[in-house]
Amino acid sequence: MKYMRVPVTVFALCLMVPSLFAADPPEPVTSWKYPPDMPGSRVETYRKVGDAELQAWIFEPEGHQASNSRPAIVFFFGGGWNGGTPGQFLPHCQHLAKLGMVAISVDYRVKSRQGVLPQECVVDAKAAMRWVRANAGRLGVDPNRIASGGGSAGGHLAAAVALVPGFEEGDHLDVSSMPNAMVLFNPAVILAPVDGHPDVLPADKVTDIKARADGRPEEISPHHFVRSYTPPSIIFHGTEDEAVPFGTVELFQSAMTKAGNRCELKAYPGQPHGFFNPGRGKGEPRAEANRRYHQTLKQLDEFLASIGYVESAGK
Repeated sequence: MKYMRVPVTVFALCLMVPSLFAADPPEPVTSWKYPPDMPGSRVETYRKVGDAELQAWIFEPEGHQASNSRPAIVFFFGGGWNGGTPGQFLPHCQHLAKLGMVAISVDYRVKSRQGVLPQECVVDAKAAMRWVRANAGRLGVDPNRIASGGGSAGGHLAAAVALVPGFEEGDHLDVSSMPNAMVLFNPAVILAPVDGHPDVLPADKVTDIKARADGRPEEISPHHFVRSYTPPSIIFHGTEDEAVPFGTVELFQSAMTKAGNRCELKAYPGQPHGFFNPGRGKGEPRAEANRRYHQTLKQLDEFLASIGYVESAGK
């Protein structure tokens, strides 16, 4: 019997780079429509504003009870404060619930549906955080371990609830809207010019954001309110993000760490805006987004484990 000889270099490559021959991880269940399909959740209304009933999709660990005191995370979807769907964070919620957290993806008012400014989005985001903390007892949530999370404009909201003062309206005004940690995916953290850094936002971005925010973007710009004793945070951002320039999160992270805060920046070279979102597009771009989803999820698990929100690093 003859045996085919495998070149030593090829054999060594197989040992050194197994990922070249490994299958891609499975794509998670996603829901990019509005209203979303959110399997595994139950729904409650956290706020009523006029004709708008703002809902929260709640994902709970198996066997969860109201008597538990579990860490929680509240996700805000992206969409430029104009649109978007809470379904964006369906896979994250399902995953974190399996790790023992109560994961909640919330709706909030946006321009295309309710004709609001980004300022009203901040109001809703703070109301959602207060609602979760005020109802922690019946939700089985630890009121001292509630993280905010979000992507793009939702990442802005997840940072704004921690940094931007004011904009507290509605119920539970005696309860803090401050998160205990922040999970930020390509977040818009600088909405107005920064002294000493004239080029951090291109002129067209400055004009666009100013128009969206009724000429007052600085009042809801997280970077402009950076201070000490801010909750620990992690940021995931592509270096080729054209919607939210990478330089903005670099400057934000620098300001946060100089103020003595823990702020981790996970840079993804060559990646565009929304690079971590699975379940959209076709072919290789879709497969790449799925890979990056799993990669960021692993880093998220590690961050949450480091602050005691999950028992292990998950995957």
